[in-house]
Amino acid sequence: MSQTLSELAEEGLIETGVVLGSLTTYKLGGPARFYLELKDENALVRIALALGEEPVEVLIIGRGSNLVISDAGWPGLAIRFGAEFSNIEFGADGVVSAATAVPLPRLARESVKQERGGLEFFVGIPGSVGGAVRMNAGGHGSETAEWLIRARVFDLSAAESREVTAADLDMSYRSSSLTADQLVLSADFRTEPISRAAGEGLLREITQWRRAHQPGGTHNAGSVFRNPPGDAAGRIIDELGLKGFRVGGAAVSKKHANFFEADPGAKAQDVYELVSEVRRRVEDKTGIALQLELQFAGVFE
Repeated sequence: MSQTLSELAEEGLIETGVVLGSLTTYKLGGPARFYLELKDENALVRIALALGEEPVEVLIIGRGSNLVISDAGWPGLAIRFGAEFSNIEFGADGVVSAATAVPLPRLARESVKQERGGLEFFVGIPGSVGGAVRMNAGGHGSETAEWLIRARVFDLSAAESREVTAADLDMSYRSSSLTADQLVLSADFRTEPISRAAGEGLLREITQWRRAHQPGGTHNAGSVFRNPPGDAAGRIIDELGLKGFRVGGAAVSKKHANFFEADPGAKAQDVYELVSEVRRRVEDKTGIALQLELQFAGVFE
């Protein structure tokens, strides 16, 4: 017989009231009603069945690098993959298999050590493998869809895992067809031969570019808006004179206008209102409706 989430919490499989802000790069946000730090796949079947008994919205945390949690928290179930989902395997055929929680910079660096090329662009993206597949993460002329062969996905609504190809995921600019109920467990990537020296040179170029052009040492979540076709969101925001524009404890970065920074003591609501106001001004002045790359989770005013 299936248990409810509340019963699984009483049993200790999941937790309640875990504050999520510390799990995101913004360090903002309140507690989750239910929280699961996943240690093995077997628990997912029990969670899936419990969601059938007690339906709530599901939020995948990942590395929290493009996420703003409401000050009031998350009213459903938040799932974060534990260290058990951090392995990387290198096949003789040039295929790199990585579990969902592997940080993208680590995947890039370890691939170069094995003289596998193509994934160097991941070194500049602070997310995880699961997030890269879900969002078709990209940068420096490459994106996940270009190198992804297949992924293994657990479907909470069906309580089972299955293998899907990159084509199955209908990947486009910063998006895929994955729903909130579909969790990426692992992914296989193709690579190309590269010398370790050449690969390390590319990694240095990307990290140096990032230091020169993007804010470091601040609480932010990377690019706030997707780039509109043929243009850059940061250029548009900068041209409107909005660098440094502030709402409460959140401000548009003076270094890169598509990065919004949060001060110590800022509220998630400040970030939400800043994003909303910048978006409104851009549309009023240019007619361009910027689309979010940042994800807001929970209730905002």
